[in-house]
Amino acid sequence: QVQLVESGGGLVQAGESLRLSCVASGSIFSINAMGWYRQAPGKQRQWVATITSGGSTNYADSVKGRFTISRDSAKNTVYLQMNSLKPEDTAVYYCTVQKIRGARFWGQGTQVTVSS
Repeated sequence: QVQLVESGGGLVQAGESLRLSCVASGSIFSINAMGWYRQAPGKQRQWVATITSGGSTNYADSVKGRFTISRDSAKNTVYLQMNSLKPEDTAVYYCTVQKIRGARFWGQGTQVTVSS
């Protein structure tokens, strides 16, 4: 099992920035990738960004150029730097870990609200 704890969400105005953090603990070996998803009210959970064990990153088109995913392996932490936030970025943001054998684990989520 992997436990994930997110932090850093909050209420900001459009154009401002936030940095989300996610600390992993437990069976944190054989991790293939870490990432972020988000879910807005009444909508399906949506992939946001991924960083692989090799350091490769990928982003959803909707956040490319504004969001940056990074990690600190020594701290077992993944970050999501969110700049130029828009009201449509409002959602609960979830951290996720996928193991090499495919098992996926989720955090409890952190709320991000962007006012116009």
